[in-house]
Amino acid sequence: MWRDRALVGVLVVAATLEAVLRTDLPWRGLWAVVVIGLAPTLLWRRTRPLLVVAVAFGVTGLVPLVTGDRAEPYTAAFMLVLVYSVVRWGSGREAVTGLVIVVGAASLSLALRQAVLADAIGGAAVVFSAVALGAALRYRARSRTRELAQVKLLERERLARDLHDTVAHHVSAIAIRAQAGLATSVSQPDAAADALRLIEAEASRALAEMRAMVRVLRRDDLVDLVDLEPSPRIADLGQLSARARTGPSVEVSLSGDVDDVHPSIGAATYRLAQEAVTNARRHARHATLIEVRVAADDTSVHLRVSDDGEGSARRTTPPGYGLIGMFERVDLLGGTCAAGPGRDRGWTVTATLPRTGSAL
Repeated sequence: MWRDRALVGVLVVAATLEAVLRTDLPWRGLWAVVVIGLAPTLLWRRTRPLLVVAVAFGVTGLVPLVTGDRAEPYTAAFMLVLVYSVVRWGSGREAVTGLVIVVGAASLSLALRQAVLADAIGGAAVVFSAVALGAALRYRARSRTRELAQVKLLERERLARDLHDTVAHHVSAIAIRAQAGLATSVSQPDAAADALRLIEAEASRALAEMRAMVRVLRRDDLVDLVDLEPSPRIADLGQLSARARTGPSVEVSLSGDVDDVHPSIGAATYRLAQEAVTNARRHARHATLIEVRVAADDTSVHLRVSDDGEGSARRTTPPGYGLIGMFERVDLLGGTCAAGPGRDRGWTVTATLPRTGSAL
């Protein structure tokens, strides 16, 4: 990284100036060569932290043994950066091994200098500060990684719900209308042609929604989204009845003030109703009517989708991705959702969501 290269440059300049200006340091030329020679180890402190710690502390520990002098230059303090690095970026085993090397080298240096207790405590405090900083930033980075992984998981679940609620709805409609067209192709050729036109329209809408989602996923700047299609609202539920030209009819009724409902609640209500209608048209046998009722009061939005078909077949089958996505969506918004057989016949889906989205 550029910061490491800058740190190497600063260390080389500092070691050179110390060798020139610090006349009280014995073997200052040798120490300048050693520090400048070890400066490039800073470039590998992130990728090879244990190796650079072993090299730096090994070389600096040999110099006093060769010269017989215990004085060290001030620039040798750069090795604290290496101590920090082995704790910050090394694996658990590397961090422990590196600390053993550091403690061993520091103990040998203090013994050779015959340092007093105050010097030993001060040196230990400085080394401990570098270790504590590395450990704190290591923990913070791992926490951040876990948070990002959780965010990615939630985003994948959201995308799965949106894909299922949008594309699967249109694909189901295409399949139903294709079956109707095949059934009437011999006796009513005109009806088959109408079914093909409806299939084309549904496919076009599915492609449009897919492209809108892809634009969101590929977009780098999420500030300006005016060119994307707006999220569906509760008022758009009428489209479900307008498209029901084959199979059971859909009746939509709205009561209460639905205009100032939070946008996320409005979009969720639409998607829930869309998925419930799709399930009813796909699974409700002999159904002739699907009722969608939305009632809004001062605090909540209540949704009820029911059909008059034979829903007993759905009692024993495990919930599919559609129902799972519905429950997840409602739970994330702080609401409640239930799905099961109706009192008389058919299948009923109910959901209650907070009106203002304050539970988000």
